[in-house]
Amino acid sequence: MHGAPTGTVTDGLRLAARLLHDDPARAAAQAREVLKVSPRSADAFRLLGAALRRIGEDDAAEEAELDAISASIHDPVLLRAAEALLDNDLPTAETILRPRLHDKPTDVAAIRMMAELAARVGRLPDAEKLLRRALELAPAFAPARSNLATVLYKQNRPAEAIAALDALQAADAAHAGDQNLKAAALGRIGSYEEAILVYEQVLAQLPDQPRVWMSYGHALKTVGRQQDGIAAYRRALDLSPALGEVWWSLANLKTMRFSDADVAAMQAALAGPDLSREDRFHLHFALGRAFEDVREFAASFAHYAQGNKLRGETVGFRIAETDALVERSTRLFTAPFFAARAGQGCPAPDPIFILGMPRAGSTLVEQILASHSLVEGTMELPDIPLLVRRVDGGGQKGDAGGAYPDSLAELDADTLAALGAEYLERTRIQRKTDKPCFVDKMPNNWAHVGFIRLILPKAKIIDARRNPLDCCLSNFKQHYARGQGFSYSLTDMGRYYADYVALMAHFEAVLPAPPYRLIHERLVDDPEAEIRALLDFLGLPFEPACLAFHQTERAMRTASSEQVRRPINRDGVGQWRAYEPWLDPLKAALGPALDSWDAAG
Repeated sequence: MHGAPTGTVTDGLRLAARLLHDDPARAAAQAREVLKVSPRSADAFRLLGAALRRIGEDDAAEEAELDAISASIHDPVLLRAAEALLDNDLPTAETILRPRLHDKPTDVAAIRMMAELAARVGRLPDAEKLLRRALELAPAFAPARSNLATVLYKQNRPAEAIAALDALQAADAAHAGDQNLKAAALGRIGSYEEAILVYEQVLAQLPDQPRVWMSYGHALKTVGRQQDGIAAYRRALDLSPALGEVWWSLANLKTMRFSDADVAAMQAALAGPDLSREDRFHLHFALGRAFEDVREFAASFAHYAQGNKLRGETVGFRIAETDALVERSTRLFTAPFFAARAGQGCPAPDPIFILGMPRAGSTLVEQILASHSLVEGTMELPDIPLLVRRVDGGGQKGDAGGAYPDSLAELDADTLAALGAEYLERTRIQRKTDKPCFVDKMPNNWAHVGFIRLILPKAKIIDARRNPLDCCLSNFKQHYARGQGFSYSLTDMGRYYADYVALMAHFEAVLPAPPYRLIHERLVDDPEAEIRALLDFLGLPFEPACLAFHQTERAMRTASSEQVRRPINRDGVGQWRAYEPWLDPLKAALGPALDSWDAAG
């Protein structure tokens, strides 16, 4: 009979595959005949879906594609791969999936599993390619689109992640986990009010999820709703009393004090037998803050030290890489190097970079500038480091064999201009107003001043600097969600600060337009004079609102967000003295920078 399977299911599938390109209608009919004999054949469903796509029957094709994925659940090969992934036995999963995809390259379920494997080992671009291929083959495969959104978010492409999640929502395929990811991505692009609404929708469906309450609290804090944020954090603790990150989030507000009952609850949680390492170090940091507030500095330092030890063991930071990067940068970036490239790069004057050490007062400087009618505050933008990785050529930053910064010498004028224009385009999503200037306050950009000056020669650069003992101690007391691996050791911290001071001194000597050094302690002592001088450097007129910066309402998500919502004060000046008995390793590592950190350039 015409179209019936010829002998076996395998023969029928082969016939359908041969017909697919030249006669997709007959291929669809052949696939349907196979399904009469083998109604769970994932291969037949895949061929049927592909054939229906070719003849324009998209709705029916979508149904067939999803049926193919559903049928794969019963496939013994994929069941073994799924079990291996569940056990995190990635080598076994890979040995199963690779031959499977060699034999069946359009098996969407296998493609998605391989993408999950790639993502788990950090090969995010590979995972993205696999997921996009899966969605080419089965556009309605919601789990793959959800996975794609996660992979995009992890690659710091929040706008694309939101677009993928919106596609799920339009198809009524999004679930609470997708909505939670969307809220996080909205926060990444500065759309905090929308993120808050999404969190509220998630919590209406799932009111007993402590981590969602925590994320909701983060968003509320960021927009200045501190009491609502505290209430959200407290609700998370009601649900999960040992969730260390919530205790640290309360401590990180900097403006509230823990009660005796809070301290007892944290100590009880810390004594728990099954506490995770992450909960443990968060609790140590929070208790460090609690004992600091009641001036029990020995107990405070002990908790900070233990939290840093636990966190540092997971980071794998190597200060030698920073040392090497500074040495290579000093060797490459000379006055003749910049003179030879005068007039190159993107001429836009929009960006104002505030850089230096974290916890050096950069949030205060940004808040002052964001109070000006011509300046928009954004946040710590990741775009310069991302562009640096692009030109790194695959080497590791600072390693002896790394390509950066030496690779910059090979970039022509067109490439430098294109990189500057790309930076502006990438950061455009963070700009919510039409103000002509905007602030990028990623502190670690101090290591990339040469790169910034090459691609954006008219950008303004501010070096926000603070006494090294106060600054480094403040970092030691701070737990960062990501990055800042130097901050978990007093010795690493001192060397990192010394590297920063040395490289900035070099740039002050060789750049035709060196960074403007703003000393935090001078700003605190004489705010009006320092603010006027800063605005003069930026070419901006003085505005009284810059002195009343604490009255400016805007979203802030850094560790200093609550502190800069108060008038300027000296609370942070000289804090190191209370901890001086434990700071000898820091002083030794700082070396000459301990005394020369504020010397004139």
